[in-house]
Amino acid sequence: MSDAGVATAGRRARGGGGAARRAERTAVHFETARFIERNIPNFEILNEEALQIIEHNAEKVLEEIGVNFVENPGALQRWRDAGADVRGERVHIPRGLARKLCATAPARFTQHARNPERNVEIGGNGLVLAPVYGPPFVRDNAGGRRYATIEDFRNFVKLGYMSKWLHHSGGTVCEPTDVAVNKRHLDMLHAHMTLSDKPFMGSVTAPERAADSVAMAKILFGDDFVDQNTVMTSLININSPMTFDGIMMGALETYAAANQASIVSPFIVGGAMAPVTVAGTLTQVLAEVLAGVGYSQLVRPGSPVIAGAFVTSIDMNSGAPTFGTPEAAHITYGAGQLVRRLGLPYRSGGAFCGSKLPDAQAAYESANSLNMALLAGVNFMLHACGWLEGGLVSSYEKFVMDADQLGCLHHLAKGVSVDENGQGMDAIREVGPGGHYLGCAHTQANFKSAFWRTELLDYKPYETWEEEGARDTAALAAERVKKMLSDYQQPALDPAIAEGLDDFVARTKAATPDAFI
Repeated sequence: MSDAGVATAGRRARGGGGAARRAERTAVHFETARFIERNIPNFEILNEEALQIIEHNAEKVLEEIGVNFVENPGALQRWRDAGADVRGERVHIPRGLARKLCATAPARFTQHARNPERNVEIGGNGLVLAPVYGPPFVRDNAGGRRYATIEDFRNFVKLGYMSKWLHHSGGTVCEPTDVAVNKRHLDMLHAHMTLSDKPFMGSVTAPERAADSVAMAKILFGDDFVDQNTVMTSLININSPMTFDGIMMGALETYAAANQASIVSPFIVGGAMAPVTVAGTLTQVLAEVLAGVGYSQLVRPGSPVIAGAFVTSIDMNSGAPTFGTPEAAHITYGAGQLVRRLGLPYRSGGAFCGSKLPDAQAAYESANSLNMALLAGVNFMLHACGWLEGGLVSSYEKFVMDADQLGCLHHLAKGVSVDENGQGMDAIREVGPGGHYLGCAHTQANFKSAFWRTELLDYKPYETWEEEGARDTAALAAERVKKMLSDYQQPALDPAIAEGLDDFVARTKAATPDAFI
């Protein structure tokens, strides 16, 4: 929805203009911005010679060293049939084969939301922002750090739904540890499908859970619609270096066969899972992307796929991952160039940080990472808000802090308008030397939309700030979390669909005993 979705706290009072206006002022309103379409150039760090060297070396890796497809006889047979040299579980892919397979994947595709006004386009100049994914812990100012629960999960889905600059509901926004491992995917999907009407991600922790995701999507959207359209995106991590495990590939096979999107994403910690050099890491990333995306097209040519690059460096003293570093930026920029040359959508970036708290370290590292991803040409940004402690924690306060800052990305991506209004010549003529622009016609016509406005940060005078409790940003964010959850109203859903989802979850849970490992 371009200026989407308006929720109201109650019915507008009947009769009396004053009462109606008061009700309007106190009603709950929120907007969801349309996904970003960049009007700024991508930053390209590699010249043509460097690109050709990395591409040549990646093909050499695939042909001479090969990649492992473990515990997946079906995948090995697909590669044999395609012309690869398979030795045990090692697949040697002839030069040019993987690139040829990748050519059938679409350069851009639509992921449909249950609210069509919130559909997103993934690829081209677009940028879709999705929240943090995967942490087993959560943190807030009141309760500190603790294991995540399904209540936390639902709260984050609600916050994502209410966040103006966030286009996507995401997937495992935190890991609800109070629900059985073999059943929690059902509760997580149910939350995304019922508590939000933004696009969402499917489960990848087992092929049968991916199948459950497709089945639930068919209840939500209808069988025919899912058969003909992409309604889910899923995160398929590669076990770098160069290993594709049966569980993740089984999930990819399920989604590709159903024409649902997969993010084929190497998980790179430089110096541990890839070489310490930028060019070496990019070579391995490209080799893994070529093999993973190529395999998705062996399952179903034309199935949508996003080429990913999750990259961080490592602290050589402690072994801990580091974020917002120049080396990670170099790799993210370079991977964007390589992926665009393949004609694929690109996933990378996020509000990454290694800090334990939503503090200055978190802000610096996250700002570096977010702006880097925008300039790198990322099309799908997972972890755009809420990430803390190297991805171990989903933070309530940081979720809303990051989500507020995502508005900056929207405004940066607009570029500079030089139409008649953008030139501002009428304003310059009206004001002339020595005047001011506050009251001129051009300012009056543009002031509501001219500048990005934070909904969180404090710009009040010192005296006012002190009178209001001298709150820092984390305290302001905690108040915003409370307000957003208080204002939340569930988007309408056809009762028959809601009943169908409830019944599927109940029946699927009842069919097997709980397992917590």
